[in-house]
Amino acid sequence: MIDQVIALQKELATLRQSAVSPDHLEMEVVDRPGEEYVSFQDIDIHNTTVLATREQYAPIVDWFAQKNMRASVDQKELDTTGFFDEVAVELGNGYDIFGEIGEKIRRAQTKGYTNLNFPLAQKSQKDIQKITKFFSQLYTYSFIAKYFYQKKEKIAHISLQTSPAIVQFFQGSWLEWFIFIKLADMLQKKQLPFSGTRRVNIRFTDDDTHELDAVFLIDQSILLCIECKSGEFRRDIGKLQRLRSRLQVAPEHFLLCVAGLSEEQTQGLSSMYEMTVTNEKNVFSHVEQLLASL
Repeated sequence: MIDQVIALQKELATLRQSAVSPDHLEMEVVDRPGEEYVSFQDIDIHNTTVLATREQYAPIVDWFAQKNMRASVDQKELDTTGFFDEVAVELGNGYDIFGEIGEKIRRAQTKGYTNLNFPLAQKSQKDIQKITKFFSQLYTYSFIAKYFYQKKEKIAHISLQTSPAIVQFFQGSWLEWFIFIKLADMLQKKQLPFSGTRRVNIRFTDDDTHELDAVFLIDQSILLCIECKSGEFRRDIGKLQRLRSRLQVAPEHFLLCVAGLSEEQTQGLSSMYEMTVTNEKNVFSHVEQLLASL
């Protein structure tokens, strides 16, 4: 009888040890999918659907979930197989020259005009070459319906596209595309693990919602929120300050990018308000400084 009791006790001890095996403990620690990033090695960031996959932006969704916020992403806003990102890069990189073109197209769309003329006689020969090349690119990628350049008179004629996606692009989404794709390209070249998305909708616990223009989670340590404005922005400053506080994001990680704003204005506004104000140029140098701390 005593021998049977001893045998049962040994069997019970064995079962207890096997119930918490080293293999089981290892699986619990290692299996942390929310911290895994999609690899962008050998990926053409300007022509891929990888950015639009759930796996790619999942770390951002998980980050907000941990703070009791629900993030939802429209995958088509991340598909770079179209030409929105290419045209946005041209417009953003050459904003000093092309900015007035984009603004003129935006105003014409708002008023319902379909045909525009651009007198270029007062421009330098170098600028005329850049502008006519830009119009040719817009036509090639179907961002405008027609394009003709009168070389003798130096007048460019264009007909506008009425597609909602193209209208939305010139109404301001070009800047969102520009910031998103340029930062994604920067992080890819630096071989930093990141998750990125644009136009992510955030729902708070009280059911308030807000759309963020661009969000990046970099190396699981920096959450970067960028709000993009290609027009009037001053009336939104108070709302953006409150949003930054609700999101629990540090001022240096919450960026308001305003196209065409001077360097002096960005510095002054950044010192006045609890956020970082940038333009389409110095936004990238600011991010470079943040990355230096990683």
